[in-house]
Amino acid sequence: MAEARGIWRWREFPFTSGANNLRLDRLNDKTGYARALKTGLPSPRTRHKKTPMTIETKEVVINFQDVVVELGGQKIYDRLSFEVNKGEFVCLLGPSGCGKSTSLRVMGGLLPITSGTVQIMGLDPSIAWSKIAYVFQSPRLVSWRNAMENVLLGIELRLGPGNKSAREQKALDLLALVGLSKEVKKYPSILSGGERQRVAIARALAVDPEIIFMDEPFSALDPTTRERMRVEIEQIWQKTGKTIVFVTHDIDEAVQLADRIILLTKKPTIVKENIPLPDARPRSLGLPALALHRNRLLQMFNSIESDSKT
Repeated sequence: MAEARGIWRWREFPFTSGANNLRLDRLNDKTGYARALKTGLPSPRTRHKKTPMTIETKEVVINFQDVVVELGGQKIYDRLSFEVNKGEFVCLLGPSGCGKSTSLRVMGGLLPITSGTVQIMGLDPSIAWSKIAYVFQSPRLVSWRNAMENVLLGIELRLGPGNKSAREQKALDLLALVGLSKEVKKYPSILSGGERQRVAIARALAVDPEIIFMDEPFSALDPTTRERMRVEIEQIWQKTGKTIVFVTHDIDEAVQLADRIILLTKKPTIVKENIPLPDARPRSLGLPALALHRNRLLQMFNSIESDSKT
């Protein structure tokens, strides 16, 4: 399918065969082995044996390796290295000005690096742009297009002409996913800040990206709306299985959302800490385990701020 490069750069589970439920109890070993050779079914001698638990191998989809970025003679990154696995929700956390948003520009192929390597799904970022989508701090909706038309814009820019009715149905489905099934014909001027950001999320999903970059998408919202949007993006991530890289300077936001937090230092930026969080979801910041992570992050944040002043 022909692709048109644009701003918005838009999983199957194996099923076990029912045949394995066939009983071989009445077969002797000899007959059982013959049947196993013909059908691929386990023989009576082996089918009850316990096998070691299979360890799931993680697929790395983003790889930063010893990345140095210099802008205007200033070193932004000093051999920055980290990885993101497929399906992970990773938060890049750090104080303002540490280069969090810069990392998204690098991963999107919008900013060249001085040295090191960056790969997106094994590809150079300049080639992998079609596998990613962005959600910015500002929704960046087109004022003369309604909610559905703004979602369709992402598809039009990425994929060019196509089946109009199928695309409209996809836009409707995605707006329903983000809780806007009754607002499809509304224009940005009459949508709330949270609703506009939901349209932007639906637009990003519309091009079916492997990875979504979110650059402080809730920071401009009021506290109540911001909290609601955190819950909703967690639900959307769980339903879609997308890989999300989420930039924030808000510790509570990172602790509530992330599978793993990558804490960055002040410039020249390196990884201060790589922090996995408990699997349990939905999350409440009142949980003791999360409170411990939050307090630890606050201490490290204060340490980073102190180091930058010395």
